[in-house]
Amino acid sequence: IGRALASLLDFQFLDLDEYIETVEGDDITKIFDTKGELYFRKKEHECLKGILAEKEDFVLSTGGGTPCYDKNMDVILKGTKNVIYLKVTVAGLVERLSKEKEERPLIRNIPDKELPEFVAKHLFERSYFYAMANHTVMCDNKEITTILQEIKSILTPV
Repeated sequence: IGRALASLLDFQFLDLDEYIETVEGDDITKIFDTKGELYFRKKEHECLKGILAEKEDFVLSTGGGTPCYDKNMDVILKGTKNVIYLKVTVAGLVERLSKEKEERPLIRNIPDKELPEFVAKHLFERSYFYAMANHTVMCDNKEITTILQEIKSILTPV
């Protein structure tokens, strides 16, 4: 969605995890394995602040945990009025995540049968932060073009 939105708006697209990988010279999984989640979260916070301070006219895609650590949601909300939570149900998230477990350090060792409970728990814990977004767009069972039009209609000039 982020890449497509950036293309539609003719903005630069930034994926926070990819940005961190470039800065660190390593992939997220290796960073988690070698330096731990705490290190990753500190680096995530630094990179987020840097991007929001230095860049203009961009779409930033963050990981699901980003808003929940180091007051990142406050940083994001101070940086823009266009904070959009792309909401997906537990079932929808489980379907998506199960296809990419190996690339996701937090879930790669969770058995498939336990994934729905894990996702539901994390979604509940994170919902406080997600609710702070300026806008929420429901994404289940929608075509990308529909989601993009919904997002475009709610964007606030900055």
